Amino acid sequence: MEDDKDIKEQEASGDEMGFLDHLEELRWRIIKSVIGIIVGGIIVAIFIDDIMTFVIFAPAKNTNPPLTIINLKPYGQFTLYMQVILIGGIIASVPNIFYQFWKFIEPALMPNERKYISGIVFFTSLCFIVGLVFAYFVLLPTALNFFASFGTDIILNQIDANEYMQFIISVCLLAGIVFELPMVSFFLSKVGILKPEFMRKYRKHAVVAILIISAIMTPSPDIVSQIMLAIPLFILYEISIYISKVSQKKRDSLNSDEETVQSN
Repeated sequence: MEDDKDIKEQEASGDEMGFLDHLEELRWRIIKSVIGIIVGGIIVAIFIDDIMTFVIFAPAKNTNPPLTIINLKPYGQFTLYMQVILIGGIIASVPNIFYQFWKFIEPALMPNERKYISGIVFFTSLCFIVGLVFAYFVLLPTALNFFASFGTDIILNQIDANEYMQFIISVCLLAGIVFELPMVSFFLSKVGILKPEFMRKYRKHAVVAILIISAIMTPSPDIVSQIMLAIPLFILYEISIYISKVSQKKRDSLNSDEETVQSN
């Protein structure tokens, strides 16, 4: 791409990007992200009927008893389909969005840190997708089964399609964000803000915070669902400690090498 070539030429010549150059770079990164979302949305639109049947409404049909999804507005289904296409396009283009974000902040990184961008994009996207999969196959079935079986038989559970969609989006996206904890720890450790000693010291506090987050994130109030979410969150916290430890070692080693070079 021409803008990527221009940035490399500026770096090679030693020129720093000015404020307007940063704005121009941001504009192109946003445009490329939007293009990715549009392409992802087109792909989703091609398979929209199968996605609605086998992905979006499958959890509602697998509850006991099955939930009845209804449309309350004349334009309700059209709005729902457009919403699924947009959200699906965003999810499908998540790797591209993360890539554009990291490429935008690349000029602020050290030369030795820029080579990790591809790996960071891959693992950031992977963590987000794993969070979505966990929410879809674990949290949603548990919560929907609870809601379907709760209450009296006198009241018939008929769920508005848009309310159902909002419920799915909120649970899945929130889980995807929470599962980014290891990558957030990696980044904060890289810049020296977060240290593994701090995370170990406040591990007990983290357990309490995880239980509170699990109670907030879990749609159903039963303790089993909360524990099912708390366990992977605690595992993610322990993984984050290890990632922070490795990242800090590499950072300290790099600083030590730079000091040695400067002293010589």
